Amino acid sequence: MHSLSQSKVFSEAKATLHLAIPLIAAQLAQAATGFVDTVMMGLLGSETLAAGGLGAIIFFTIILISTGMVSAVGAIAATAHGAGELHRISHLTIQGLWLTLALSVPMGFLIWNLSPLLLRFGQDPTAVALAQTYLQALIWGFPAAVGFAVLRNILSALNYTRPIMAIVASCVPLNIGGNYVLMFGKFGLPALGLAGIGWSSTLSFWVMFIAAANFLALSRRLKPYHIFRTSYQFDAREFWGIVKIGWPIAGLFAIETGLFAVTTFLMGTLGTVTLAAHNIALQTANITFMVPVGLSLATTVRVGQAMGRNDSLGARLAGYVGIAIGVSFMSLTALFLWTNPDKIVALYLDIQNPENQPVLESAISLLGIAAMFQIFDGMQVVAAGALRGVKDTRVPMAIGFLGYWCIGLVSGYILGLRLNFGGVGLWLGLVLGLAFSGLLLTSRFAYLVSGKTSFVK
Repeated sequence: MHSLSQSKVFSEAKATLHLAIPLIAAQLAQAATGFVDTVMMGLLGSETLAAGGLGAIIFFTIILISTGMVSAVGAIAATAHGAGELHRISHLTIQGLWLTLALSVPMGFLIWNLSPLLLRFGQDPTAVALAQTYLQALIWGFPAAVGFAVLRNILSALNYTRPIMAIVASCVPLNIGGNYVLMFGKFGLPALGLAGIGWSSTLSFWVMFIAAANFLALSRRLKPYHIFRTSYQFDAREFWGIVKIGWPIAGLFAIETGLFAVTTFLMGTLGTVTLAAHNIALQTANITFMVPVGLSLATTVRVGQAMGRNDSLGARLAGYVGIAIGVSFMSLTALFLWTNPDKIVALYLDIQNPENQPVLESAISLLGIAAMFQIFDGMQVVAAGALRGVKDTRVPMAIGFLGYWCIGLVSGYILGLRLNFGGVGLWLGLVLGLAFSGLLLTSRFAYLVSGKTSFVK
């Protein structure tokens, strides 16, 4: 019995990693694109870099929240796939795209008219004017970026994650080349500066969307699902089913993003050395975080497919294995951060330069705390993915608010600014908030799959 149990765990881990590795690669490719965009903004000068950074934070926060909303498509489609309801997949795809259009109108209007709001919040008028040229180029890629998220979720639910990896990875060089050509006006095109980076990203978004749509439409293996060969009519039942599950996911993403935004703002009040050290630690954590994010997407699919088969034991195993892999990987990265902080800082700064010594010392302290942060961050994101697989999204949003804002932000504020622990105190608050959320989300999943309660329908 014990060997059979081990065999099932090994089999589930293998299936999860088979799904997860291409998704992780796609997440890392997207992170690399953002990194390259930032580096290329710097080629245009520090003022352009500041304006581009401002615009990018705003745009990609709105994208993250919107893709959170449509990610419910993946959870529902995975359950339908597990239940053998092939006809629902095409309906879910179309309704996900209708939701993309519904989001694009108000979000597009917001992005287009951000300047007065940014000026009211005291941002530099020159930076705002530059950022607006970038945002007004990016806005035309918004429907494609969110639409691609819908198609990516459908492909993941059907166990086709390698095409996602191939599409995203192939667009990295396209984005870099587009940046260069449009920034500097090569091949007879006008030099658009920062707006050129926005137009290059828009082009990349549309190429990814069209490539994913073509794969879904033309792949011989996907013909039984009749995707794009169905009614394009609005289906209120499926549409509102996606919204019902999706809005708390979007809310959770907004809550988590907001925590880091406010923490960064508080870091800025402690001086440029602390803020620079914070950015180094946070950027490092963001890169390693892409691995559990990809794993979380795979765990949602594995749990959802088991739910569709009415296999509660399979759903339980899929969730536990996903969480265990996430925690194990992040424990390894925590060990690396703990033992090699100076090497990590050297990727961002010349640590031999005496002028950088204060930032180096501060960053080493924060990376030590980030090591603990890693473990709980991996736990919470995969546990949230497992809960999406059982269509439980409202309680996780409440847990996120309680953990991130009521515990994480408040304790960080008290430790950092009231008890004068500075940046270390603010990061300890992040650790406490993530630990609370990770443990409670994992307990919530354990409760739902324990047999003591029915699954969320």
